[in-house]
Amino acid sequence: MWVQKLSDIADVDKVAYTSKPPAHILNRTGPGAGNPLIIRAYTFIPKKMDRSKKQPLLVLAHQGIHGNVSSVELAHVIREMMEQGYAVIAPDYRGSIGYGQAFSNQIDYGGLEVDDVLAGKAWMLEKYSFLDPKRVGAIGWSHGGLITLMQILLHPDEYAVAYAGVPVSDLVLRMGYESPAYQTLYSAPYHIGKSVRDDIKEYEKRSPITYASKLTIPLLIHSNTNDEDVNVLEVQRMIMALKAEGKKFESKIYENAPGGHMFNRLDTKLARDSREEIYAFLGRYLKN
Repeated sequence: MWVQKLSDIADVDKVAYTSKPPAHILNRTGPGAGNPLIIRAYTFIPKKMDRSKKQPLLVLAHQGIHGNVSSVELAHVIREMMEQGYAVIAPDYRGSIGYGQAFSNQIDYGGLEVDDVLAGKAWMLEKYSFLDPKRVGAIGWSHGGLITLMQILLHPDEYAVAYAGVPVSDLVLRMGYESPAYQTLYSAPYHIGKSVRDDIKEYEKRSPITYASKLTIPLLIHSNTNDEDVNVLEVQRMIMALKAEGKKFESKIYENAPGGHMFNRLDTKLARDSREEIYAFLGRYLKN
């Protein structure tokens, strides 16, 4: 589907690379126990890109807990990125669906999945010498927004700029407004393994808000007051934490934008206009 939708404008590939070993190893004495985990990723390079010159790269962290790089959700966005002149790598980090139950159960929320995406960035720069390591941007929505924030806050020298759309930002707060069934997902043995009540420090460790003091690069955050998934209060707390640390960044909270959580990933005029704001912001730091 990716090739069918984008082959007119992009060279599309699917690659495999290694990341850090699994967080969850059932049999530590079994064959291959502790081997680096194999991660798959989609790569997109504009057909018109001049490979004789250094070019910018975007690293896209897909949305959704146990989601994946879906052509249904992201094809129009990736097309726009091609039109903007960016190469893109989009990893199906550990926990993504489509690779069997064992891989899905390797989820390490706010932990090693962040390293998986960073490893994809490193792979892309190593593979394609025309990509400029000084002009790499991070981008993601929802859970991908959390991964984007964790990358730039914990590894500030890896990126030049970042965009986080409706990002999960504070797991402690999130567990307070989500349903018991949602909370139970995080308590599963293959997940965090304990409730927030039983291990609040672990939930803090996996929350971007904990590391607000570490922001050093340009950042744009978007949220929406009628978001039915990531409550606007959660994003506002992230914004307030950054302001309290005296950090320079940009943010915009949309007022009841149609689409709720998906408001600027749709095919509507408002969504397209919002994404134009994103590309304009990224372009200030990634384009010559």
